[in-house]
Amino acid sequence: MLLSNDDTRVDAGSETPVSAVNAGDEGVFWRELTAGVRAVDLLLLAAVPVALLALFSLSEATRRSLAFSYTDPTLATAYTSHFVHLDTDHLAGNVAGYFLLAGVGYALAVLSGHRRFFLSALVTFLLAFPFALSGLNLAVPRNAVGFGFSGINMALAGLLSLLLGVYACQRFFQNASIRVLPAVFFPLAGWIALLALPLSTEGPGLAGVATAVAGALLGLLYASSAGIRLRGSLRERCRAIASRAGYGDLFAVGALLTVGYPIVGFPADPAGDGSVVNLYVHLLGFCLAYIGSFVVLASGAFEE
Repeated sequence: MLLSNDDTRVDAGSETPVSAVNAGDEGVFWRELTAGVRAVDLLLLAAVPVALLALFSLSEATRRSLAFSYTDPTLATAYTSHFVHLDTDHLAGNVAGYFLLAGVGYALAVLSGHRRFFLSALVTFLLAFPFALSGLNLAVPRNAVGFGFSGINMALAGLLSLLLGVYACQRFFQNASIRVLPAVFFPLAGWIALLALPLSTEGPGLAGVATAVAGALLGLLYASSAGIRLRGSLRERCRAIASRAGYGDLFAVGALLTVGYPIVGFPADPAGDGSVVNLYVHLLGFCLAYIGSFVVLASGAFEE
């Protein structure tokens, strides 16, 4: 989302070694993936960019009236503002991000047996998150208007990182438990802090580095307290994952997006031409999606 300033206990030691997992070939990967895809799911996924493009076809005055004014908030604009864009670059970036995050997330969900979970989370992000994100934004008073789909994209990024862990447990570490997943959240939060806060030897720069280090240490502490023990070297595990044609590739793409997309969502310089990237709503979207989705997933409500 942009702000316009014009107005404006898991023991992995007992798990099946990765190298013992059947390698499979790429043809098996694609057959399994296509067998799990449903046409209605694709229609739902496609409806989002169609809606974004349809709204962008409206006049600029109409689109501005649908943006969320922090000085004059309404329930309607609290929702519509997350689907409104005022320029083509902003729209194109959010649509491209959506295709990557939702597409890879859906593939991970299908192949890990969590298709219904993914779809339920997506619908929640589309229907409820706009109100939640807009409302929480009012905690930071400002004379500006907010608009754009990036807050929901960051929620999809949080969901993607969670699904990547679920996929890894299902495909590569079959005896592992999803209880390991909070150990992933802390380093990711630290990575975001490192990106969002400027690097320097004082002030916020030190806060960014400190938060990143604290996140990594908290992840290791959680893993240790949960009894997580990984046998074998990291190189052996990476080689075994890479040998799974298709499955390993999808994991690699998901991992790249998990680490790389926050670079887009939390730029070093959030200011632009008459607008500024709303880092606060991006962080809210990511954290609410990851934490909320994990709680629902851990409850077993979407076991398939």
